[in-house]
Amino acid sequence: MAMTLHVDIVSAEEEIFSGSATMVFAPAQMGEVGIAPRHSPLITQLRPGEVRIQDQHGEEQSFYVSGGMLEVQPHVVTVLSDTAVRAKDLDEAAALEAKERAEQALHDKQSEFEYAKAQAELAEAVAQLQTLRRLREKGRS
Repeated sequence: MAMTLHVDIVSAEEEIFSGSATMVFAPAQMGEVGIAPRHSPLITQLRPGEVRIQDQHGEEQSFYVSGGMLEVQPHVVTVLSDTAVRAKDLDEAAALEAKERAEQALHDKQSEFEYAKAQAELAEAVAQLQTLRRLREKGRS
């Protein structure tokens, strides 16, 4: 039997996932991290993107997080995010619309605050679209 770790993905509203995994991949601030059982303890910020969980059979589940925190203990991984959804539940049309709104807000820059907010919204929309694209590509292979 393969060695596993327990993974919890929690949004502000609910627990999205709780279960075992052999590997977890997450979009940390400084780049993607891969976490295996017995990983050394780590706490890091997450950027918007895809969290992938690989089970004992090599199958992956994908989730979108809007950012947040990642806590790693030797046998437990916790992802805390304001927004976390299963990748298959993302709405591509809404993400495209959010991307267009954010790009327009960047173009119409009213204040530094609005500019920073638009940049964050654009990053989230692009991350959602990338997650959807990857999920679609995975379905074709």
